[in-house]
Amino acid sequence: MSFEISFKALSDPARREILQLLKNGRMSAGEISQHFDMTAATVSYHLKVLKKADLIWEEKEKNFIYYDLNTSILEEIMAWFEDLKENRTNEKR
Repeated sequence: MSFEISFKALSDPARREILQLLKNGRMSAGEISQHFDMTAATVSYHLKVLKKADLIWEEKEKNFIYYDLNTSILEEIMAWFEDLKENRTNEKR
């Protein structure tokens, strides 16, 4: 995983909102689009960026594509932050 790609993906408020929506379970692109005042193409672009960063999964079922959180990548990021915090705390002692 590239933290650079993940952090770039997380830097956009719309992408963070998509992740918030997906924490409740998988959704289709159309369902995600209903929560935003942007074109379907723009939502698709944001989904592509999140997918490239491995923050979401894509699953095709018949004529639909569903998106879901990739929690393993989020756990890696959180572990990195926790390690960073612990190292800083230990240095202060």
